Amino acid sequence: MIPLKTLGRLLRPGLIVAMAVMMTGCDWALFDPKGQIARDELTLLITCTVLMLLVVIPVIIMTLVFAWKYRASNTKARYEPNWSHSTAIEVVVWSIPCMIILVLAVLTWRSSHALDPYKPLESDTKPVVIEAISLDWKWLFVYPEENIAVVNELTFPVDAPLNFKLTADTVMNAFFIPHLGSMIYSMAGMETKLHLIANEAGSYEGRSSHYSGAGFSKMHFTAHAVSNEEYQAWLAKVRGDAKVMDQKAFTELSAERNHDWHPVTYYGSTEAGLFDAIMAKHAGENHHYGMKHDGKAMSHEGMDPAAMGHEGMEHAAMGHEGHDAAAPAAAEADGHAGHTANEQPEAAHAGHGPSGE
Repeated sequence: MIPLKTLGRLLRPGLIVAMAVMMTGCDWALFDPKGQIARDELTLLITCTVLMLLVVIPVIIMTLVFAWKYRASNTKARYEPNWSHSTAIEVVVWSIPCMIILVLAVLTWRSSHALDPYKPLESDTKPVVIEAISLDWKWLFVYPEENIAVVNELTFPVDAPLNFKLTADTVMNAFFIPHLGSMIYSMAGMETKLHLIANEAGSYEGRSSHYSGAGFSKMHFTAHAVSNEEYQAWLAKVRGDAKVMDQKAFTELSAERNHDWHPVTYYGSTEAGLFDAIMAKHAGENHHYGMKHDGKAMSHEGMDPAAMGHEGMEHAAMGHEGHDAAAPAAAEADGHAGHTANEQPEAAHAGHGPSGE
């Protein structure tokens, strides 16, 4: 019977070869960028990895060298049992990591601003505006300027900036096209933004990269980067569909909690303001609308006093008994000189300054 250790040594080369063969079929999307954002992110990833390996690789090599040189059987190695300090070693082990951290800090600062997903891309080509809405478990893409909507398919021209506005109708999700770059979340009642661009024609897989329920694994779509002529032909094809994406159609689509992949569906026209209506549906009522600052007091335009939480607030409750606009002398007698009727609204709102800002 072959010992387990011997069997492991025999199988190890075969396992390595088998893993290498299997990985040749993998799609390394992150290492195969098709747009400027993805290309810049790959450059940043490689740069940071190389900088960190400047510490990791020497440490690994030195560990092996020291273990071999100072092994017990090597009688020629220096033996210094009382050694305790080396200034040269201290300088090396502290200065090099500090310099690398400084370089990484500069890279992080610059790239955080340059690759901000909210930052519009500079281009001479007109951007394509797309409103992406995550549902259970599919993606609805509305092209507001083209007045169309599509489920589980994106099509756009090559070299045209893509201005995404994202929200969710259910739980939080995440929008990600690995070949094109950044991932960003979609959340109910909130709008997030993402700016991408495809510099090469092709079909790229898009997916939800955030677990959101039973049908999560089927929540993927295809993004097609095509020529402008092909894009116009695709728009004409979608507009030829008689279906309309309005509030009723959206409610029916949202109710279909598909566990399998939802087929591509075209809507030849859309209801104006659908994206804002979906956001408003989840926004709730706990908001201060129309609050303005005039430099003296806050104006709550259109607000019901009850909604602001001021029911029954009287000047007596605020500690202003006896304050009469027609009797400034009495006010001075009480030690409140300078308090006039015009200043009482400001006093009534004291402590509410930060609310709603």
